[in-house]
Amino acid sequence: REDTEFENERSNKQSAVYFDDIDTELAEMFDKILLCDPKDRRPDSKKEVSESLEQNRQTHAANGGKVHNKKPTTTSNKTEVVDLRTLLILCAQAVSSDDRRTANDYLKQIRQHASPFGDGSQRLAHCLANALEARLGGTGSQVYTALGSKRTSAVDILKAYQVYLSACPFQKMATIFANHMMLDLAEKATTLHIIDFGILYGFQWPPFISRLSKRRGGPPKLRITGIELPQRGFRPAERVQETGRHLAKFCERFGVPFEYNAIAQKWDTIKIGDLKIRNGESIAVNTMFRFKNLLDETVVLNNPRDSVLNLIRKIRPHLFVQAIVNGSFSAPFFVTRFREALFHYSAMFDAFDSTLERDNQMRLMFEKEFFGREAINVIACEGTERVERPETYKQWQIRNMRARFKQLPLDPALMKKLRSKLEKYHDDFVVDEDGHWMLQGWKGRILYASSCWVPT
Repeated sequence: REDTEFENERSNKQSAVYFDDIDTELAEMFDKILLCDPKDRRPDSKKEVSESLEQNRQTHAANGGKVHNKKPTTTSNKTEVVDLRTLLILCAQAVSSDDRRTANDYLKQIRQHASPFGDGSQRLAHCLANALEARLGGTGSQVYTALGSKRTSAVDILKAYQVYLSACPFQKMATIFANHMMLDLAEKATTLHIIDFGILYGFQWPPFISRLSKRRGGPPKLRITGIELPQRGFRPAERVQETGRHLAKFCERFGVPFEYNAIAQKWDTIKIGDLKIRNGESIAVNTMFRFKNLLDETVVLNNPRDSVLNLIRKIRPHLFVQAIVNGSFSAPFFVTRFREALFHYSAMFDAFDSTLERDNQMRLMFEKEFFGREAINVIACEGTERVERPETYKQWQIRNMRARFKQLPLDPALMKKLRSKLEKYHDDFVVDEDGHWMLQGWKGRILYASSCWVPT
């Protein structure tokens, strides 16, 4: 495949966004980010990383997540060293036992050294302190909902998303993986029907449509069933329908016959008839990191994760592509969950700090709108209101096999291509494989995984 076809894709995040319908800047941003020329992409390759940024990264790594307070104490002229991670865990333990006085004391100490504008550890501490404070005050659900209902322009979201793509390869690698497999399926198809669980803004599909248009003999008909959760308010399907209109414009531009079916409802309530499957079409089911939002058996007996897997099995797709967030911070025990979330977000903030300038406004926005909101949900929400519930790839392996799916082997040529593309990024990013899973991580910690399945 041509490298330039897959360079950018969609976000799996769920902040509320409004599309400026006839907006020149938005159209230009879509072209620049989703179909951009390689000359316009990633100006900050390894060789171009500034000396100051590299120095910041090395200093931060040497500190091991500790912050040095430059103000000497009255009893000593030595620099005070503050271990924010330990303070955060101690604070979480106090919150868990409802020891409010101790928890507030720890929060006060953390706030003295945390900052949304500091290094990775200080930003992480600021983010998690907000979540701990919300849990302590019992306001987690309100804060999470308020952050999600904030109206942010699609232009700003795309700009922040572009910064994320420039810093981290995770989304790009997962999309290259998925699109490669689906394009193989499309080679001999007359109609390709993609059923996308969690389509959101459809950022994954413009580069796919562009590549599909170049198929020898002409493109097949493309049908996309875009599935999303319903939005609050009187128009629950507004966003997923708007996504379809944008994709229709891309298909018209590239001469790809197109049909779109929008579904906005809880995924475990979808019936096979809602998908409008037709005889003779090649079917691919796609999900990019969004199964983490399905409730599991610790919340409800007939859990939606198994229900959705059973629905996919009934579809009998020719291909089921699954990309997951690899995490253990869905445990019902709060301190265990907090510790795992701390490890996960430590890696994400550290990756940002190693690849992006600290005064980058789009970085600040991404950390607040996406990492910050997710952390609030993981730490300060419970029961059905806690929708951030990632599992490890090994747990998904068991679920998928129990639902009678068979895993497909990884394509060695594709893995070689992914590893070569990783060379454009920071040395601490990793692409690896385990069994038939493609794994992605930072400094040895596996954060994302992708795999392909077929019904047995």
